[in-house]
Amino acid sequence: MFCGIVAGDVPAFRVTDEPDGVAFLDTRPVFPGHVLVVPRPHLVTLGDLPAAALPGYFALVQRVALAVESGLGAGGTFVAMNNKVSQSVPHLHTHVVPRTRGDGLRGFFWPRRRYADDAEATDHAARITAALA
Repeated sequence: MFCGIVAGDVPAFRVTDEPDGVAFLDTRPVFPGHVLVVPRPHLVTLGDLPAAALPGYFALVQRVALAVESGLGAGGTFVAMNNKVSQSVPHLHTHVVPRTRGDGLRGFFWPRRRYADDAEATDHAARITAALA
């Protein structure tokens, strides 16, 4: 579906159409003005985005976030991306959601918990650090 929007074959409420990506309104917004930013090529996850495309894509996301805030008079934005799990459309996309104080959105959409102890936190940090190497 997003490839069709990028190609212009599927109608969308476009915010911008640029070499680094296309931004359009989500048809089922968390709040009015909720924008999706997608890269032009069909990529499924953030890991599929070539390193050379990162600066342009995330500069576009940043500009859209600032425009949502100023254009809608929002107090801020919530910027998020799902990869594989909870990714309703298998095309890389970044959500830019306008926020205002008292809008009812509380933190993240999922339950949060503390680490059992420092050892558990240290173990998780070490495993991620090793994977980065």
